[in-house]
Formats: sequence, structure tokens, C-alpha cells
Amino acid sequence: MKKTLLATAIAGAMAASGAQAATVYNQDGTKLDVYGNIQLAVYSTKGANGEYDTELTDNGTTFGFAAEHVIYDGLTGYMKLEIDDIQADEMATGPRQSGGDTAFIGMKGNFGDVKIGSYDDLFDDWIQDPVTNNEGFDVSDSTSYSGIGGSIQTDQLTYVSPSFSGVELAIGTQFKGDAEAENVSGDEGDENASIFGGAKYTVGNFSVAAMYDNLDNYEVTAAGVANNQEFGDRYGITGQYQWESLRVALKLERFDSDVGDVDSTNFYGLGARYGYGHGDIYGAYQYVDVGAEDFSDTVADAADGDFPNENNDETYNQVIVGATYNISDAMYTWAEAAFYDKAEDEGDGVGVGVTYMF
Repeated sequence: MKKTLLATAIAGAMAASGAQAATVYNQDGTKLDVYGNIQLAVYSTKGANGEYDTELTDNGTTFGFAAEHVIYDGLTGYMKLEIDDIQADEMATGPRQSGGDTAFIGMKGNFGDVKIGSYDDLFDDWIQDPVTNNEGFDVSDSTSYSGIGGSIQTDQLTYVSPSFSGVELAIGTQFKGDAEAENVSGDEGDENASIFGGAKYTVGNFSVAAMYDNLDNYEVTAAGVANNQEFGDRYGITGQYQWESLRVALKLERFDSDVGDVDSTNFYGLGARYGYGHGDIYGAYQYVDVGAEDFSDTVADAADGDFPNENNDETYNQVIVGATYNISDAMYTWAEAAFYDKAEDEGDGVGVGVTYMF
């Protein structure tokens, strides 16, 4: 489940509904906003044994600060700090945990936008989120399938160029030093910097983005010791179009595995979201092709009438449907259902929740 609502869906909902973050200071070119939300949800999901498990849980409650100031005309410095893992469902009885979700500083101006810190990686923003960035359930992707997860969001430096006739270029790196616990080897002199980059083209209501990430900070380990086997690479291309209240997105994504016991996987996703006036109705379908050599492998087999690819280890048809309803400018409810096409319907489930935000 993704819990990055504040940076994406909540920001959009606030803009659409008129809800505003609280500006606590705005003077002499410096502005400070305080914002947050409480999210609670009930999920009922199937485990590997085919039995449903139900829980009332925090769904990503967040408290944050955003600031910016004008350095000089045409150049602005900014920062954002978000605290999550607040565990709104356990505040009275359990340990009060808090952790960082987002923390970065940056500068933007006529040269573009550069930032450093911990935040959603650009592959997530440009490739994965347009298809599904829902309240609770999402289709799988190269991040979740590879097992890297949220760790890919840390220690990043990203530059995005200004738009040149609709074209934006991006390049970035994730750095892991030998003193960092998350460095796969931790040996002296084993600092490493990965690289990711891409391009995005926007014309009117249509946009298309393509990205590459070499995942170079991730290596296979055995008994806690790195064996220098590279994790692999990931690629993606996503196009989306907006018709007034309807947005449709199409994604082709690949995790190109170098790990012996992890298959390379292609993800073919289609998502749509429609704003009906009091909320959104949305859904997504994704075909997951495990073991395909590359994108052309599945396309070639389809041309031969062998679709799904009969040579693959596994294929899945994933479906997510959901809807939101705005109770007020600052409060909304939602409901979702997910079907992942696994043995014993593992992972399938339904969820309902409520969010209050400011």
C-alpha cells in the first residue's frame, strides 16, 4: 500500500476542494505553511491460506511543514519536512512512534529545480503514480516486486530542467557512503552513487514520460555479506491524457533482474480516474508478465497468438477499483477493492476509510 497521499492525492484534493494549509508566516519573501491529516481505514484482505484478515489501522497520518523564500528575483529556496508513522489507531494504548516520510531542501528558478534529501523518487512520480496512487491498494510495480521498497526514496539528489517547448529533462543520483548502515557492504572505500534519469514531454492535455534507473546501490547479499551481484535495472514509459474530469494513463514498466532467483518482470498498466463532482471514481488494470525477456518478448508472443506468454513462469491480471466522496472541503471517505490473481486469492481485499486534512 502506498502512503504518499499528502504529496499527491491529498494535495490535489485540497486544491480542488479549496482546503488550504495553514500559512503561519508570510513576510519579506519568506513563507511557512503547516499542514497535515489523520487517516483511518479498515481493511479485509486474504492471506496465503485463503482466509480473510481484518484490521482497523492508520492509513498514513502525516504532519508537515513547507517553507520557501526568495533568494533573489528568479531564484527561490524551499524545504519540506513530513512526519508520518504517527499510528493514529494506537495513540492511546501503543508506543507512540514517529518517523520521517519526506525531508528535503532545494532551489528552483529559471535554471530548473534541484533538491536533495528523502522524497518519493522520480520514477514513482513520472511512471507509476499516473496509473494508480490510491488510498490503500495499488497494482504492483518494479519497486514493490524487487523488494527495495521505500529505501529507494532516501539520499537522493534530483535535477529537473525547465520546460523547453514542452520537454523536461531529469537526472539524479542516490548516494550511499561506507558509513551508512543501509550500504550493502559497509566496507571502507565502498561509497557508491547510482544514477537515474528521464524525459517528459507535455503538449496540451497529453504528456508522456520515460525513465531509467540502474538501482546500482542494491546488490544481492548472502548471510549479510555482499557478493557483488548487481540487483538489476528498471525502465518505464507512461503516457496520460486529461479530458476535463477524466484522466487516462497507460504504463509500460520493466524490472530487468540480475538476481539469479528473481525473474525479470514486465508490467503493462492502464488506469483511469473520473471526477464526478463530489469525489472521484477510479480503476486500474495491469498485466504482470513474470519471466519475459523484455517488452518485445511479450509483444512478439502476442503477434504469434501466444498471449499470455506460454513460456513465462507466471502471469497475473490485477484489477483495482475505488471511489471517494467529499464530506466537506477538508474531509472525505473512500472505498476500494483489489484483485491480484494470486494462488488462494492472496492479497485480494477491500478497504474503507476516512481522511481529515488541513
